[in-house]
Amino acid sequence: MPLCFDLDGTLGSFGGGYVLLRQALGDLWGEEPTAQDLKDCRGSTDWEIVDELHRKRFGNALSIDDYAKYDQACLNRFRGAFHPEGRSPEVFRGIVAGMAMLVEEGHRVWLVSGNAPSVLDFKAKALDVDARIPRLGSLPHLDRTGLIRRALDGCPGPHLYVGDRPHDREAAEAAGVPFLGIGEAVPGDHPILSAQAEAEHLVQAVRALLQR
Repeated sequence: MPLCFDLDGTLGSFGGGYVLLRQALGDLWGEEPTAQDLKDCRGSTDWEIVDELHRKRFGNALSIDDYAKYDQACLNRFRGAFHPEGRSPEVFRGIVAGMAMLVEEGHRVWLVSGNAPSVLDFKAKALDVDARIPRLGSLPHLDRTGLIRRALDGCPGPHLYVGDRPHDREAAEAAGVPFLGIGEAVPGDHPILSAQAEAEHLVQAVRALLQR
């Protein structure tokens, strides 16, 4: 039974991530986009956001090569900020441990993120996500719904997507996948767990949803 988990806010928190994104683009473009520029973006994945900012600044679409350069620049910014002598992410250890328990139960668990692939790998290691869980970061020309569908392609259901923001719930709905919310930022009539939930609570919630 395939399960997809979002990263930031679901498994932990890397404070100031959008600032680092802006700084990475400043490294590449010579000038950082403003906080309002990011707020005005309609997409929720790095590909969507950087492509929209690129169109606004340069008048043309982001190329795959330029996206790869952004991925590396953003990774460099995260490496410079989060390290043993620097900042540490907040880890929701019960959720992270619960993912590993679901793998042990035989579920096919994916880590699906709006972060660029190299940044996703860096964050997953910093949060100590089980290495058996495959990772799918933001890819060119795919929105969040497209990423969910890519992870679940060819896998018989039931399926489930776990996230912490309204755009996660909306993407799950668009993909036709049930949704489990983490934290208080994604209200609705779907089941919700605290970010501080124990691993067993996550496993029990997933079992209940998959049996519906």
